[in-house]
Order: sequence, then C-alpha cells, then structure tokens
Amino acid sequence: MTRIYCLGLLILCSLPGTAQNNQHKEQDTTKLGEVVITSTRINLPFPENSRTISIISSESIKNSAASTLTDVLQQVAGIDVKRQGTGGTQADLYIRGGSFDQTLILIDGIKMDDAQTGHHTLNATLPLDVIDRVEIIKGPAARVFGQNAFTGAINIVTKKKLDNGGSAAIETGSYKQLNASVTVTSNLENASHLIHVNRNTSDGYRYNTDYDNQNYFIKSIFNKKRKAIEMIATFTERKFGANGFYAIPTAINQYEETQNSLIGFSTDFSTEKLSIKPRIYWKRNQDAYLYVRQNPAAFRNFHISDKMGTEVNASYTSSAGITGFGIDISKTYLRSDGTTGGLGNRNRFMANLFLEHLFKLANDKLDITPGVAVTYFSDFKFHAFPGIDMGYRLNPNLKVYGNMGYTYRIPTYTDLYYNGPSNIGNENLNPEEALSEEIGLKYFSPTFSISAALFNRDASKLIDFIKENEADKWQPVNIRDLNTKGLEINSSYTFKLTHFNQSISLGYTYLDDQVKSLNVNFSKYAINSLKHQITGRFSSQLIKNLSQNIVYKHAERTTGTSYNVWDASVALTLKPFEITLMANNIFNADYSEANLIPMPKGNLLFGLRYNFN
Repeated sequence: MTRIYCLGLLILCSLPGTAQNNQHKEQDTTKLGEVVITSTRINLPFPENSRTISIISSESIKNSAASTLTDVLQQVAGIDVKRQGTGGTQADLYIRGGSFDQTLILIDGIKMDDAQTGHHTLNATLPLDVIDRVEIIKGPAARVFGQNAFTGAINIVTKKKLDNGGSAAIETGSYKQLNASVTVTSNLENASHLIHVNRNTSDGYRYNTDYDNQNYFIKSIFNKKRKAIEMIATFTERKFGANGFYAIPTAINQYEETQNSLIGFSTDFSTEKLSIKPRIYWKRNQDAYLYVRQNPAAFRNFHISDKMGTEVNASYTSSAGITGFGIDISKTYLRSDGTTGGLGNRNRFMANLFLEHLFKLANDKLDITPGVAVTYFSDFKFHAFPGIDMGYRLNPNLKVYGNMGYTYRIPTYTDLYYNGPSNIGNENLNPEEALSEEIGLKYFSPTFSISAALFNRDASKLIDFIKENEADKWQPVNIRDLNTKGLEINSSYTFKLTHFNQSISLGYTYLDDQVKSLNVNFSKYAINSLKHQITGRFSSQLIKNLSQNIVYKHAERTTGTSYNVWDASVALTLKPFEITLMANNIFNADYSEANLIPMPKGNLLFGLRYNFN
C-alpha cells in the first residue's frame, strides 16, 4: 500500500508546468482563473484567495463519470462522502475528517443547514444540469458562514447565463435504473428563465434499496433593464428503501421519504465603491421514517423543519482596501411527532453580524484579511468566530498563504431532544469548538496548477453518543477532544494531443486523528476518517466528437480498511444528439462507505440527450 501513496505523490510532483501554446486559453482551467469566488464575503478572483478553495466547473462535472453531485464530490481530495444508498438517496458529507453535522451546503450563497440533523445536509443538492460550478471552502469557515461551517462549506452556484434553448435526456441501466429530465432556458427582453424537471428511479442493487427521486428547479431573473431581481426555487423529493441505513445493519426493512425545498429572492445595489446585496429566503425539509416498511405502525417518525431568513452582504472599496460587512437574521421551526420519542415542537432565533477587511501591502503582493463574526442563538446566546487570512504572492503564478480561526457548532435538535428505542437526548449539551490553522502554497497557470496545504485542528467538547453498559441507551455527551493534522495536495495539467485537449487531475489527502482522554465503555461515533485518500481523473479526446474519462478513487480509513474504485465514461456527440455510457466500479471492488452497507459492484448507465435551440 505504501507504494501506492509514493506513486501518487511522485506523479503529483513530477507533472510538467511549462505552458504549451496560446491555444490553451480555450481550456477550462484558464476560465477558472477568471472565476470570482462568490461564497466569500469579499468577492475575489479564484487565484487571489488566501484559503484552500477548490472549484468544480461545469466541464469537470460533465467529465466526472457521475450522475449526481453526491458522486461528483467523492472525487475531491479532502472530502469524504459516505453513501448509504445510490442515486443520491442518502449520504453524509465530511470535510477533512469533520462530522456530517460540521459541514455546510449553500445554494447561490443561501445556507441550507438543517436544525434537526446534519444527515439532511445533502438533501439540498441539485441536479447536475442546473449547476454552473461548485465552490469548496476547506478549513474553518465559521467567520464567513456561521456555526455549521465547522470544517468547511460547499456553495452550489447555479447557471446564470440563460440563452434560448434546452435539452431532453433519458438514461437506463443496471438495477432497472430509469432517469428522465427536461431543461428549458428562455432569454427574453427583460427577463430570463431556467426550468428543469427530472425523475430518477431504480429497483435497487439489493433488497429494499429501491428509490424514486424527483427534482424541480426554477431560476428567473426579472427586471434586467433596470435593477435585476433573481429568484430561485427548488423542490426535491426522495422515496427510498433504507436497508441497514440507520439503527443497525440487520434492520433491513427501513424506509424513508424526504422533501427539501427552497425559495429565495436577491438583488444587487452597486456603485463603483459600494456593493449591497440583500436576500430573503425560505428553506424547508420534511422527513418521514419507518422502521418497518411493511408495518408503519411499528415505529414511525415525522419531522418538518422550516428556516426563514433575510441577510444583507456588503463591501466597500477604499484606498485602505476592501471592507466586507453584513447581517444575517433567521428563525427556524421544527414540528415533530413519532410513535416513540420524537423531538417535539422547537424554534430558534439566530442573528449573525460579520466584519472583515482586506489589506493589500508591498505593491499588492501581501494581503491580510482579519475578520470576526458574532452570532446570537436564542438558546445558546452569543458566540464569536474571529480569524485571519494572510497571503504573499511570490510571482504572478505562485502564492504562499496561511489562515487560522475559531469555529463552533451548536448541537442539533436530534442531539438535544431525540428519545427513541435506543437513544436518549441531552438538553445540557454545550457547543463544540475548535481552533484551526493552515499554511499552503499554490501555483496557477493556464496549463498547470498545483496546491499543497498543511492543516491542524484542535477540537474540544465534541459530541459523542456513549453508554456505560451494553443494555443502556445511547446518550450524547460533550466528551471528545480531538486533534486532527493533515496534508492535502491537488494538481491538474492540460495539454494538446492530436489537436484535442487532454487533462489530468490528481489529489491526495492524509489525515492523522488523535483522540484525547476518551475513557468510556461504549462509543457510537468511533473515528473512521480517510487516513489516506487519492483521487485522479484523465479526460481525453482522440477523435472528433468522441471523448472519454477515467476516474480513480483510493481510500484507506483509520480502521485499516481500504479499497480502490475505478469509473469510466464515454460521450459521442452527433449534434443535436449526445450519446453517453457511464460505468461505475468497473473492477467490481468489494467495499462499504458507511455502516457496513455494501456498495454496488460494476454497473452501467446508457444515456441519450437531445439539445435544442
């Protein structure tokens, strides 16, 4: 196994970095240099940020040999997506070893956190057809987004350039998969619209893993001639058999239905120096769970959570630099009932104030950005998240950077109040907290980019479910102190071969988790992060209209288990048609990602798409 790590690092370090020719300006990596990161409070071009930020472009998504965003995220070093089902039905998101409760998903900057549980985080993901890019911020992001961004955040940026046209697609494959989608875009004189509908179904790759998922998405831009108003509305429904997903692996007859929706309105008032961006939104999640699918009366839980919020983000540019400031106010409501336990009816008011300033010194080579966010929770009072980012540009393409910051996570309602057959809540829980530091180096050019970062996180008061005797119920307690150290390397290289663009990307992450002073008989959430992770992709085109992609994922967990998974895809373009073939786990690897749930062996998905203007 050591040879694999050495080989991965050797390839990363040996890729050539010289420019090929001016034709590469058309390639996707160059476009990334022009991307402005919108998920940070102070908008900066991608190469200028002094944080570890990754971009998954629409072109990268197309070449990912994946059909859902959940599967795409698995190909990013430093991200661990533990799938319990396929087709995007249920999965948990981890960044740099943090828990599923310590990560945040945003859609066009709107925070999609759920007060009930972090298990719903990925319920908010969107169909790939409507995504322009994905911005991934690793490390402490509480100063920017608030308490849920304990270890990082992911911002899904939807398409904004809306021309007249659209597409219709159908896919079919192994396990009786059947996917259908329609996308329509309209660019009118004073408004633009994007409408997407899709439905994905499957009988499942083993007993009681069938699913029926539906997605509806609308994005409209009104009043374009004067002051544009942007509206986004999403609705996702998932119905799936949950064989062994929760409780214990032998609970093979579980079933769940979830609904996730969002509606938001935003606009932008900007002058040469001042930018003010107000937004209002309403986010909703509904979850119905049956322990025995064939007998709903045996055990049932039903939860509805609503979050309504308004925020104003602003920035002011002066001779002293750029000042970012704003306010975010929201209120959450939870309604819950169940045949046993449940969470009751809860509500929480939150207010978040933030301020940061970007200083540029030494002929703009040095940037320093101190900042602080102060958050008020009606049930946990005030908490502050100070931090600082620093960077120095050694030359136009090479930059060294570092950042540090405090971060918190308040307990979820499941932590605090859930009482069930095997769990009991704890209303006396305190927020989790951590201090994180990072230092890194990144090089960026039109054909080659590489970044490396060392990071450290000292976390305390982490919540774990424990018990003294095997017959006792699990109860959450602030008992765990954890130090996480790590190394992350990412690189990409593009070149020409037979007049067509080729690209290689590789990533490697190493995590070292050290649990401090944990002395309990039974612990539910034992550390099982990705100690070693290697990701790689080769996207190529050798003849006109035909392209192919190979994706590699290697994982070794702290428990010692390891696996290698290969995916591939081929696309044939015969305008206006596109024919695709995706093959996942082509070498039939035997592995699981969560809760000892086996992942499917090799499977195929055929697709036909018609594009119209």
